[in-house]
Amino acid sequence: MNTVAKQVSAGSENAVKVRKARGDRTRQAILEVAVNVASAEGLEGLTIGRLASELSMSKSGLFAHFGSKEELQLATVEAARDIFIREVIRPSFEAEKGLPRLWKLCDVWLAYVRDEVFRGGCFFAAAAAEFDGRPGPVRDRVAGIMKEWLATLQGSISEAREAGQLIRDADPAQLAFELNALEMGANWAFQLHGDRQSFSRAREAILERLRRLSTASGSLLLPQPGEKWRRGRGSRAVKRGKAQT
Repeated sequence: MNTVAKQVSAGSENAVKVRKARGDRTRQAILEVAVNVASAEGLEGLTIGRLASELSMSKSGLFAHFGSKEELQLATVEAARDIFIREVIRPSFEAEKGLPRLWKLCDVWLAYVRDEVFRGGCFFAAAAAEFDGRPGPVRDRVAGIMKEWLATLQGSISEAREAGQLIRDADPAQLAFELNALEMGANWAFQLHGDRQSFSRAREAILERLRRLSTASGSLLLPQPGEKWRRGRGSRAVKRGKAQT
């Protein structure tokens, strides 16, 4: 009897694991569509009904994964953060600390928007504009992620300064603000006007700013004037598809 009971218990545990794995896959498929909808139409437009229609799922099926609109919005923000880390942060951190990493962070960020990883451009630029005046958990999380990005830029600037690649007068907080502003400006011009040249303009402006603040040794670590912009790393756009329950 004990052997039979153990087998039954093990079978039940395996069934639970299979259901959980299936549920996790469904949730991930839902969120891959959600980030694209939200990037193009806003987090407020990301309702259970809107997403159910996009995925050809029932509302009750979606409610099984997200109990409320706010829970769905927060999960979508986290999914977008995971994609951003995969597409921008990880490849940039393959570069050496200091100026090489700082430059790659900027260059890869521009490629990530230019290559339309998200349907509506930079997810967090859109979310920040949408929620900057709306108190609540969604705004707080978006603000926190934007602070993470600025802190990442600022950290690389500090490392470059300590390594003697940037002049001592370079202010990490000020320079991080300027680089982020140039990137956001490129995203705005592309989204509003369809101006693909905005990425090249932002890239040259960032390079000029870094060259002005670089030491003699640091300037050798940056692309030289006239060097062509390398193609993006083949970023995979978030695919739209149907989730299976």
